[in-house]
Amino acid sequence: MPHVGPDAFGRAIRDHNRGERDAPLIHRDGDERREHPVEAFYFTPPDPDDPGQRWLDDRLRGPLVDLGAGAGRHALYYQERFKTVAIEPSPALVETMRERGVRDAREGDMFGLPAQFSADRFGSALANGTQLGLAPSQRALREFLGDLAHVTTSDATAVVDCYDPEYEATRELLGYRPDPEPGVGRRVMWFEYEGEADPALTFRLFAPEKLREAAVGTAWAVADVRRGDGESAHHYRAALAKRDA
Repeated sequence: MPHVGPDAFGRAIRDHNRGERDAPLIHRDGDERREHPVEAFYFTPPDPDDPGQRWLDDRLRGPLVDLGAGAGRHALYYQERFKTVAIEPSPALVETMRERGVRDAREGDMFGLPAQFSADRFGSALANGTQLGLAPSQRALREFLGDLAHVTTSDATAVVDCYDPEYEATRELLGYRPDPEPGVGRRVMWFEYEGEADPALTFRLFAPEKLREAAVGTAWAVADVRRGDGESAHHYRAALAKRDA
């Protein structure tokens, strides 16, 4: 699906990679503005000795699809271990990944996987960066899991992440909105760079229990949950495994 519209987020990261970024990347909610930490979030390579990275390494295998791969920090790391395909909807981010050495970077939509890949294509999937929260409802989350099951093998694994709205630190995120459904919150924000603003993003934030509920009736089960350390405990990764594997 071709990208249509502004790409402030992607351009800022591409310019940063080229040493050409002279303005901050801002994320906003109304009048509230914060500078986005581009270098720390997108250009710091994974540390194989970090316990969280070791946990991730133990749960992924090739061939891997990196969903919403950003500037390719994980794709660069994993392509040295096994075949890795990185997809992003932003043309500027695809350019950035290729410039950084990602060998298979493609423009693509993580919410349209069956139209982009054949059945049983991947042994693992990684969705890091809370993009899974862009699924607007529990039904849409379940449909994504079904699509992911279609393009992965019968013994596949996957790792996804989210912010848990049952933690106070999540409620302090820029753009947080409460939701009447237990275990669910919302986050509304957008990015601005050099006077250009991207469309607003609406994330549905959910506790691990909501992910377990969404997986019922799909090929997936939540095999493990790992929370961030200390003040980052409101962020978690969930490891998924095929039920019959």
